[in-house]
Amino acid sequence: MDKLLCTPSKRTPETVSLETLLQAMRAVAEPTRLRLLALCSQSELTVTELTQILGQSQPRVSRHLKLLVEAGVLDRFREGTWAFYRLSDLEPCAALARMIVEQIPDGDETRRLDLERLDGVKVARAEAAAAYFRQNAARWDDVRGCYVEDQEIEKALLRILPATNMRDLLDIGTGTGRILELYGSAATRAVGIDLSREMLAVARANLESAGHANCQIRQGDMYQLPLPSESFSVAVIHMVLHYADSPGAVIAEAARVLRDGGRLVLVDFAPHREESLRTDHAHRRLGFSNSEIDRWYQRANLVPDRPIHLPGDPLTVSLWSATKPRALATAPGMDRDPTLAPA
Repeated sequence: MDKLLCTPSKRTPETVSLETLLQAMRAVAEPTRLRLLALCSQSELTVTELTQILGQSQPRVSRHLKLLVEAGVLDRFREGTWAFYRLSDLEPCAALARMIVEQIPDGDETRRLDLERLDGVKVARAEAAAAYFRQNAARWDDVRGCYVEDQEIEKALLRILPATNMRDLLDIGTGTGRILELYGSAATRAVGIDLSREMLAVARANLESAGHANCQIRQGDMYQLPLPSESFSVAVIHMVLHYADSPGAVIAEAARVLRDGGRLVLVDFAPHREESLRTDHAHRRLGFSNSEIDRWYQRANLVPDRPIHLPGDPLTVSLWSATKPRALATAPGMDRDPTLAPA
């Protein structure tokens, strides 16, 4: 028996060699590494946070984390100068890691203390995120007062993209993580990408508070998503495109990571003349017309649907959706338009 099946739940079965399986088991079979595995199954954590929880030196914790990552049971993600760790959900042996964590007794004293300290880390995160949000809330409220209520936009979004049986979701420019909160319970896996570490901290705190363990936050550029092609069934770009220097490039990059038959939904402003949004709020574009969104969709090999417009005072919010058709996605000569590269 030279191959064993190690199948994460809700994922395509993958075979893993006996040596790989044994490496994963050896990596976990050590008290500190088992504690690290259990903690990273609860939240995305940095080395510093894990050091605080375990009460061990940073070099020691880093060495243990390195072994767990090499064994494929933890994932490591860069976020500026920080690195976050979480239980793997893509590696073949992720199911083994989850099974081991589930066997740790709830009444274990070490486990109980670790979880208490983890709660302290989460509280500190939430307080820091709330402070940042308070500092910037007035600026965001100024813009929100110019268009329809967020609840109305979300209702329209749910009509276009029902929150049922969603395989995986990508939220580009996730901000506070609201779209992930909206769809977190429906998606098998949901990933939010944002370039701002401060906004990622807000999103991470919000998602932890909502209990969406299937949601992940990653730092990344919307022009160069740190994701493989054809890896998501749904992508959303919510109130982000007006900040882009090259909106067509953002749409093309979103289309790249969509699978055949995948959906892209773009939420942003219709054309307007509110110059204060450009001067005071760093908006690069004062809205978008149906025709230019359709043109960018078609260049990215997406088929546009009928848009939805929600008039406000003075701003109108529009929802443009499109599908990546199976036939076009595999046809020859469908390379990305080179003119869509970001400036």
